[in-house]
Amino acid sequence: MAHHSMRRQKIGSTDAGITELGFGASVIGNLYRVTPAHEAQAAVEAAWQAGIRYFDTAPHYGLGLTERRLGAALREHPRDSYVVSSKVGRLLVPNERPRGTDNEGFAVPDDLRRQWDFSRDGVLRSIDDTLARTGFDRLDIVYLHDPDDHWRQAAEEAMPALAELRDQGVIGAIGAGMNQSAMLARFLRETPADVVMLAGRYTLLDQSALDDVLPAAQECGKSVVAVGVFNSGLLSREWPAEGMTYDYQEAPPAMVSRARAIAEVCAAHGTTLPAAAIAFPFTHPSTINVTLGMRTADQVVRNVALRRQRIPDGLWSELRARDLIRSDVPAVDGPGRSARCR
Repeated sequence: MAHHSMRRQKIGSTDAGITELGFGASVIGNLYRVTPAHEAQAAVEAAWQAGIRYFDTAPHYGLGLTERRLGAALREHPRDSYVVSSKVGRLLVPNERPRGTDNEGFAVPDDLRRQWDFSRDGVLRSIDDTLARTGFDRLDIVYLHDPDDHWRQAAEEAMPALAELRDQGVIGAIGAGMNQSAMLARFLRETPADVVMLAGRYTLLDQSALDDVLPAAQECGKSVVAVGVFNSGLLSREWPAEGMTYDYQEAPPAMVSRARAIAEVCAAHGTTLPAAAIAFPFTHPSTINVTLGMRTADQVVRNVALRRQRIPDGLWSELRARDLIRSDVPAVDGPGRSARCR
């Protein structure tokens, strides 16, 4: 099988660089349903063959299962040839009252439970635990994971601890990953974060990140990794249908018709809704990567093919003209950085 190469982009002002597509490993941690180990292994290998060299995991995903599977799947490849990110903020601790199955969406036994901890010690312990589960000798990128209700401890204890590790050369880049954009903008402006993982807030159906996190990244010379670009399902098929999910719930009828209207414009331009959904975050110059959750080798092959499709420039202009995306979605690279940041 031929190896392909994929464009790499640098993270902010760091030396760390990642391929433009990333492999999101949450689903191989049995998200929603069991994924057999051989399928998980095949998915990671297909990503490798396609040229993907950025892999994202977290303790939260499958109570450590994703980390173990990713470590096993990448073990045969030279460590310097790929980039791994994991996350801190949820420690895995023994569950005193197991009921049999995890109650946070993963089809795994609940012999462990998650414990919020954005303290300095919690961060260091979390990284050590991740290294033990994955078998890696280091992590390249570490994100604070969903610190929504923990701003103070995350900003005052966790981020400085990560910055220290970065400055010692132990980690390549640091940041935060969340489903909201407002607090991510604060991390970019007020803390030493290099990069944020933005879930579902700069997509064909939701451009709210243009109000906060994207301008912050641009002004500070920092980077954005876009995830959740299909908005949990609605943008993943060529023709959206009733009953598909949007932000993890059944999509409201108005959202389905909006997605269908966008799909029609895509078809008129000779492309498809999912291909446009993957390409869209790159319309903003601060977006350096789109990371996709991929459960099987077939999904990897499909998503890589979608990314390789040429999206005509006229598509974005027509979507803007029809008021299907915001008028302030950039047409070309905008102004550079200023100094109003940490």
